[in-house]
Amino acid sequence: MASLRTICKSALFTLVVPGSVGVWIPQLLRRREEPDGPKLPLDPTTSRIAGWLSVLVGAFLYVHTAWRFADEGEGTPAPIDEPEPLVVGGIYAHVRNPMYVAVLLVIVGQALLYRSLHVLWWAAGCLLGFHNRVIGWEEPHLAEKHGEAYDRYREAVPRWIPRLRPWTGE
Repeated sequence: MASLRTICKSALFTLVVPGSVGVWIPQLLRRREEPDGPKLPLDPTTSRIAGWLSVLVGAFLYVHTAWRFADEGEGTPAPIDEPEPLVVGGIYAHVRNPMYVAVLLVIVGQALLYRSLHVLWWAAGCLLGFHNRVIGWEEPHLAEKHGEAYDRYREAVPRWIPRLRPWTGE
């Protein structure tokens, strides 16, 4: 069971890092756009509905992933306070990087909500940055830390696009 201390540390990290990347920066970008400037060529009502759906799914997914870290491993999303065991339960049985997917869903949702080209470009830049971080640091780090267990997990569970059936470790 996750301790209150771990939950508080996760909440603080979330406000600072994913909060900045996924909420504060997109809001600043949106506010800097010209009111009559170019917008995404989408129907405003459809865009608003799709945007809210994306934001809500992303927020729920992020909370789920942070909870898995706290509950399964008494760790947080912060790289300096990661869970000790390899977290493979819940959504992690379907996709290896759901936290990044969650943050991207929140950013894309805001781009749709406001029909913002700037926020959509921010999402594209974040996707590239997240991919490079996963390839360049996280995967090598997890392979070194968890060895063969991570290798089996990495072979069975996709990096970005979820598998339909959960991985059971077999």
